[in-house]
Amino acid sequence: MAGRGTSKRSTGILYSVGYEGRTADQLAELLAMMRVDVLVDVRLTPLSRKPGLSKRKLAELLEAHGIEYVHEPLLGNLRDNRDGFHNGHLKEAKERFAERLSNGSRDAFLALVERARSENVAMLCVEAEQERCHRQVIAEAAEAEAPRLVQIQL
Repeated sequence: MAGRGTSKRSTGILYSVGYEGRTADQLAELLAMMRVDVLVDVRLTPLSRKPGLSKRKLAELLEAHGIEYVHEPLLGNLRDNRDGFHNGHLKEAKERFAERLSNGSRDAFLALVERARSENVAMLCVEAEQERCHRQVIAEAAEAEAPRLVQIQL
């Protein structure tokens, strides 16, 4: 179901956004400005020390902006794989997460891609730079799965 009553399109948009350096209000306003229908939280555990960015508060804030919130833990990066994205072992960390996507998380990944084919979907994690986040792996896999999908990093 799409926020703001947008009509179904043959090509949707998959946004990738990190909240690092943003407040919850800034994030919600950006997503609303970009006409995002649904935010898929791809953090394994949707908790934050930053006010308003934990699951319940974020869902309430987004609802006030007409944006649906979905937490998808199966698309979260496992704790023991996070350091690779930050300590220079990007290749290994990305390969390991790609393996997770093709195994136990495949159905959740395909559901994300299917929604993004007809809605403006944003996937959220902490890291501001997608290149240093597991969102990059999801974005690349989504592009391979649905080449007509428009992808934008916010």
